[in-house]
Parts: sequence; structure tokens; C-alpha cells
Amino acid sequence: MSELHTKTLSEIAALLQSGDVKVVEVVKHCLDRIEATEPRVKALITVMGDEAMKQAEAMDAAGPDASKPLWGVPMVLKDLLTTKGVKTTCGSKILENFVPFYDATAVAKLKEAGAVFVGKANMDEFAMGSSTENSAFFMTANPWDVERVPGGSSGGSGATVAAGQCFGALGTDTGGSIRTPSSFCGIVGLKPTYGRISRFGLIAYGSSLDQIGPMTRSVEDAARLLQVMAGHDPKDSTSVDVEVPDYLAGLGREDLKGVKIGLPEEYWGEGLDAEVKEACANAVAEMQKLGAEAVPVKLSLTEYAIATYYIIAMAEASSNLSRFDGVRFGYRNKKAEELIDMYTASRTEGFGDEVQRRIIMGTYVLSSGYYDAYYNKAAKVRRLLRQDFDKAFEQCDFIAGPVCPTTAFVKGDKADPLQMYLMDIFTISANLAGIPAMSLPVGLGKDSGMPVGLQLMGPAFCEADMLSVAERLERALPSLSMPEL
Repeated sequence: MSELHTKTLSEIAALLQSGDVKVVEVVKHCLDRIEATEPRVKALITVMGDEAMKQAEAMDAAGPDASKPLWGVPMVLKDLLTTKGVKTTCGSKILENFVPFYDATAVAKLKEAGAVFVGKANMDEFAMGSSTENSAFFMTANPWDVERVPGGSSGGSGATVAAGQCFGALGTDTGGSIRTPSSFCGIVGLKPTYGRISRFGLIAYGSSLDQIGPMTRSVEDAARLLQVMAGHDPKDSTSVDVEVPDYLAGLGREDLKGVKIGLPEEYWGEGLDAEVKEACANAVAEMQKLGAEAVPVKLSLTEYAIATYYIIAMAEASSNLSRFDGVRFGYRNKKAEELIDMYTASRTEGFGDEVQRRIIMGTYVLSSGYYDAYYNKAAKVRRLLRQDFDKAFEQCDFIAGPVCPTTAFVKGDKADPLQMYLMDIFTISANLAGIPAMSLPVGLGKDSGMPVGLQLMGPAFCEADMLSVAERLERALPSLSMPEL
């Protein structure tokens, strides 16, 4: 089957379970696809070809296992999820040769479900960026147009799925880092409720914001991966002990009658490109045709979200990245004679410009003279933002709007850090509030010809209903073909 890479994760899983295709055949096809497309896309830091083929041969020898829902399915992991015996770099020189001795809980669950990992995806260094231009190693390209960015920080994960190198990938989302690349690359991306998936083994950027989530070519695929990964983990103190529903059970609904979709004026006004607004508005109109009711809602604190997010995220980054000091693991400057010089040189040489910028700003807002003026106030505004969403969800079931103000931009077009930060205006609030949000491809921009993503946000732990609504809309919209490479 020469077109295996065009299948969805659910389709390939069914073919593998039935024995219609062998694991070796599927894995080799993905590795061939990687070899053919990587020179242009540059989505992967590490390709795990030999290990994947050995695993595939062993699985074929044993035969299909119906108890493993991902049996034999090739997948890719963002390179900040610890993977036993495999280099995990965070896209940074400081961890360029770091090899963990354990798996992240989400990784372990995918392994138990039978997934075969074929690579580790490129990313903005320590997940700090919205374009994957901040990787210490190379820039990743958007498969739809290699002169444009794939989004970030999970840009490698988005690009590898869109390019057909695998059938699903894991990303992480601190302020939109799953949803932005999903929107830019024309795939489905889900940021679950904070605490729904264990963060154990995720190398942290902002501990109160980071969440692991699936990036796939269909809503059903995202539901399958969430089903495997969701659940309480005693190893993670932020993991929430609540029942995990059957995410696949609600798929296939006939219509959207009774569903109220909130449209916040703050997400649909000034600063939004016309082609993005049109594609998203058409998707909302399609939801209304299916019986949904659109209602106006207010998210009046949206204008404060950027400042609030970057104060909190940078403060947490300053704290989390203090562990990378050149002493216990990672890059170390070997020329320094004094301890403080070794710390300084190792961190200066090991961290890139954007990471250093965020560490410095985070340290500043946490300093004794400025804590109350910045961090403490940001924490208070964060609580008010959550209350803003609570009030909105009293009037609607889900909130809909664009993922980003624009489609994927040309590399180097957002050289000003503030311009880049503003790209997150529609996504960061969901992280601050801890609620689930997802990106669904709803068409191509009329001017750019690039994918546009519609964002759905809902109350905490509503992923089952959100996936159900998204899957019904997905069936009503024309599907995007795979980009030509």
C-alpha cells in the first residue's frame, strides 16, 4: 500500500489488528516517508529507525493484540518527554546529549497500548516560542509551504503529522503550543484540562500551565490517544483523580441540537485577518445548520491575558530552569576555574537567546522588590480570568473562535519578540484557566492558501462532549488533503 501514510491513526490501527498489513510494513513506510520528506520539513531531532524496526519484527512474530488499542501504530514524541534510553534534548544545547533512564507516564501508557515510536520531534527550546524558530538545532518548515513556520512550540509534532511521517504525535501546550501548530499545519490538536494527563516526565517550562496532548489527523484519533493517556498518576501531584469517561462513545452524533456555542466579541474583532475570520465564521455557521445555537459572550479580561501569562510563565521558567546548572547533567563549560564562573558560562553557552530572555524576566518579577507589583498581581488577574470563563459557561456549552489571528507566517517575519508573544492572544487564557481547548482544521485561507484552525474551549473535564461536537463538525466540513511535498 503506497498510500499508507494518508490513513488516519484509527484506520491504520484497524488494518493492523485485522492483519491486513504488518507492523514492519507500516513502520518501514513511515521511515521511508521520513527519509523522503525530512530534507525539506526538518520535523525530527532524532529518528528511532533501528529500534522501531526491531520492535515491529517482534510484534509481527507475536501477532495482533486486541487488548492494545495502538498495537503497531507508529508515533512521534515531542522532544521534552523523557524516553528511556533515547536522547531527550528539549531543543536545547544544554541537553543535547541527555539520555533519560525512565519514561514519562504518558509515554509509558502509549507503549503499554502498543505504540511504536519512530522519532522525537523538534521544538522551540524548552517550549519557549510560537514558531519552532527557537530550536538550538534547526528550524522546522510547514509542510504546506516550507517557507513558512509550522507554529510552536510543538512545531515538529505538528509538521511530522501533517507530512505523513507518522499517524499521531504528542505535543505539550503551555500557552497554545499544541493548538497553534495544529492550526498552522491543518491537523487536530487537543490541550486537555490541567491535571487530566500526568505531567510526570514532562521537562517543565511553566508547571502550572503545561499540559500534554495529542496531535492527529482526525478528532477520532485524538479521542483514542486521550483515552490511553488520561487518568490519575500518583507520581504527579498535579494529576487529578477523577473518572475517565469513554471518549469514543460520544462520537458519531447526528446533529448539534441543544448545543450552545459562545462567541466572545474579544476573539472576533480587531487584529483578526479577514481570511481567518471568514473560515472560522463559516465553520460556526455550519454548526448552526447542524442545530447549534450561537450566543454572544463576554471575556472582558482578554486584553490582560498576554501580560498575565508572560509574567506567570516566565516566573515559573526562571524557577524550573535553575536546575540546569552544568553540575548534575547537561552541558558544562570545562574551562571555568571557579564554581560561579562554571554556572555562568554553562548557562550562557547552553541556553539560547529566548530562553535567557525569559529567565531574566522571570527572575526580575520574582525578586523581592517587584514580586507584589508583578507576580502577585498577575496571580490575582489569573483568578479573575478563570471567573470570566465560569460566567461565560453559564450562558453556553463551548466557546468558539480562531486559534490564531493569522495563518502560518513566513520564517523570520516575527523577529520582534513582542510580535511573537501577541500570536498567543486567543490561546493563553485556556492555560491560565486550566480548561480544555482544541484546534480543528476548518479550511484554507483564501489569500494565503494555508490552513485555518477553529478553537473550541469548554469547562474543566468536558473533553468527551467537546470531542463529540468537534467530530460532528469535522464530518460536515470538507476534509483537507495532505500537503504535497
